[in-house]
Amino acid sequence: MTTAFLITAFATLFVVIDPPGLVPLFIALTQGMTADHRRRMARRACIIAFILLTLFGLLGEALLGFIGISMSAFRIAGGILLFLTALDMLFERRTQRREGQQPDPDHDPSVFPLATPLIAGPGAIATMILLVGKSGDGWLGTVAVLGLLAGMIVATYLFLLASPWFERLLGRTGTIVITRLLGMLLAALSVQFVIDGVKGTGLIG
Repeated sequence: MTTAFLITAFATLFVVIDPPGLVPLFIALTQGMTADHRRRMARRACIIAFILLTLFGLLGEALLGFIGISMSAFRIAGGILLFLTALDMLFERRTQRREGQQPDPDHDPSVFPLATPLIAGPGAIATMILLVGKSGDGWLGTVAVLGLLAGMIVATYLFLLASPWFERLLGRTGTIVITRLLGMLLAALSVQFVIDGVKGTGLIG
């Protein structure tokens, strides 16, 4: 394991998890929540994502294989679930938050879709499996990769905490426009997840 490997691993995790890109999605998914509620959502999502990515990094495909799930099936399922979230953002099913009504107290996006599949998505899971596999036979490399993951999750949490500043910068109209745009992009991303999953099964070239 070399310094070049660690730099590459850090850059790969940053690109795959994309903390800055999660900020507008976090704003859209937590509109109407208090600042304290948002912090709890961000903290819970990051902790769950770290646990998931650590488990997959350590156990790899054996974990999915044990319960009879292929990585392709995981991508397809994640894409379908993410598409449902995209529809929610596109057609604004939570308008009561913008109409001054009380937000739904049971609404908790921390596990889905924040923790998974947005932070700990199929790409991040596959990346962790690959990086741990390339880190060497000893535990030192695995610990180093997990340390990089921890740093990336902390960076993600800090970006999510900064979301109120970005929301004030965008304003109400800007936030609504961004929500619609991101809903469209999220729908496209979810379809790509499904396509990648189907390709992985060998059904299409």
